Amino acid sequence: MSGDVIYQTEALIAEDIDAYLEQHQHKTMLRFITCGSVDDGKSTLIGRLLYDSKMIFEDQLAALETDSKKVGTQGQEIDFALLVDGLAAEREQGITIDVAYRFFNTEKRKFIVADCPGHEQYTRNMITGASTADLAVILIDARKGVLTQTRRHTYLCHLIGIRNIVLAVNKMDLVDYSQEVFDGIVADYAAFAKSIGIQDFTAMPISGFKGDNITTHSPNTHWYKGPTLVDHLETVEVITSQDQDKPFRMPVQWVNRPNLDFRGFSGLIATGSVKPGNAVRVLPSGKTSTVTRVVTLDGDLDEAVAGQSVTVCFADEIDCSRGDVISIADTPPQVADQFETTIVWLNDEPLHVGRAYWLKLATQTVSVTVQHPKYAVNVNTMEHIAVKTLDLNAIGVAEIATDRQIVFEPYEANRTLGGFILVDKLTNATVAAGMLHFSLRRAQNVHWQPTDVTRADHAKLKNQTPKVLWFTGLSGAGKSTIANEVEKRLAIMNRHTFLLDGDNVRHGLNKDLGFTEADRIENIRRVGEVAKLMVDAGLIVLTAFISPFRAEREMVRKMLGEGEFVEIYVDTPLEVAEARDVKGLYKKARSGQLKNFTGIDSPYEAPPAPEIRVNTAEMSAEEAAEYIIRQLMPLK
Repeated sequence: MSGDVIYQTEALIAEDIDAYLEQHQHKTMLRFITCGSVDDGKSTLIGRLLYDSKMIFEDQLAALETDSKKVGTQGQEIDFALLVDGLAAEREQGITIDVAYRFFNTEKRKFIVADCPGHEQYTRNMITGASTADLAVILIDARKGVLTQTRRHTYLCHLIGIRNIVLAVNKMDLVDYSQEVFDGIVADYAAFAKSIGIQDFTAMPISGFKGDNITTHSPNTHWYKGPTLVDHLETVEVITSQDQDKPFRMPVQWVNRPNLDFRGFSGLIATGSVKPGNAVRVLPSGKTSTVTRVVTLDGDLDEAVAGQSVTVCFADEIDCSRGDVISIADTPPQVADQFETTIVWLNDEPLHVGRAYWLKLATQTVSVTVQHPKYAVNVNTMEHIAVKTLDLNAIGVAEIATDRQIVFEPYEANRTLGGFILVDKLTNATVAAGMLHFSLRRAQNVHWQPTDVTRADHAKLKNQTPKVLWFTGLSGAGKSTIANEVEKRLAIMNRHTFLLDGDNVRHGLNKDLGFTEADRIENIRRVGEVAKLMVDAGLIVLTAFISPFRAEREMVRKMLGEGEFVEIYVDTPLEVAEARDVKGLYKKARSGQLKNFTGIDSPYEAPPAPEIRVNTAEMSAEEAAEYIIRQLMPLK
């Protein structure tokens, strides 16, 4: 920023603070991230930006509104060494393990910068910062060149749709501002960038510590003719302007009905524009109507565009709620329930194939299962690697299936309707970020075939209420024995039943599965689907499986109707079950001959609130069965 510009700004503030604030309010906003490997100088660069550009923190701006004379000197009084020391202190305290956001502005534009950690184990935090960014500044230490983390961060930035890439070759002062070093690094990076589909990027030699080419061109790099970093940040096109040219899409966040005379649908416009008179379609229902009003807190708008939060009113009383998407009527987004995706795994615990996770996309939340990955990507060679699961920081391509149809667009076309996160159902931890590529055609071609004889008819014929009695507990707890006793008593009561036993099922339906965590999950998923079909047939189904994971038991519960899943916890202490050891399995597990054995080297997650609990250390199998029957009564 030149001295003349600074002087003009200070003069405007001194003469008319309201005019300055009005000018400040209408500046465009650029969100960008700084990323790269550890100690490439990200925090130092941000400190230099704040210092050299006379940028003003948001909390300083509030103070300036009350005393405009302070504005002219406030930026000049910032000491660069103290500023960088402060950022370094944050780093030492672990703050930049997470994403540190800075808010500042120049004469031409406002900025939000996400200072992302460089450590590989915190890649999840880098993705958090990049997910809303319009531009990425990839830093490289001129002494080290292109590193693995440089490639990983570049690949992830490109993957999530950042098309404005700045390659900042930092610490040029430590290599005597060598053009040869700079050109070599740019050539290496360009070769990698081309291999992943990056067609263009802006490279510049800088020194965050010395200030070279940050706000003014450096005499030390006379051979560099490109823009300074601030010049580039002030003039690059913001992605929001591109979104405004796309078809209208607005995920509904809530239904706004303060009184009986007003009903509107509120949300943030993801792409396109909307105005009264537009014909719109609500998905996934497909219902159509016409926009009558576009409402904000400041009054009605003639038109609203991408990036604005508005409330839209319709001419017709059609069903629309949170999770729906309002679109322009003639070019709606797609609806499907099976997809090919790219997934970036962000959790220490690996992906469990077949386990149900929450998928959150825009305002939609659905249950989803992930299939075996097709491959993972080696970010150094871009080689596709065969894998059975995804570990921390792995990037893989896999198919997913949601429990109901969702509204989407490919990520490359719409980041809002194409980007999702996966959340563990038990811990509520975000375990992955993902991008939808396309729907699988079979999702549109496979339909449920209705039948004339319903599940209610089957139940009526058998004169009973179908249920699943799900026995769970450690190996040797007595599940099969008790389940068998319960079924005998139900048979005497003329109930129509079927017992699915863990060992028996593995002789046929699940004989292809082992005892890894992934195989155990798939084992329970298949049993759950079979049990659901039997309930549809009107049967009372008894299942005797260790089923060690709460998530899978909960998955089966959600397959069934309200009250149809009865969890029966056969609560037997490990020492009691191991003392019985009827099959000799505990002995083999203790000696290392049997891997992944529940209770020894694989966990058992006890039900926190089962419908029925029996303790076989305190009662016999017959007593337990009698107790369960009493708890189930009256059993129609």
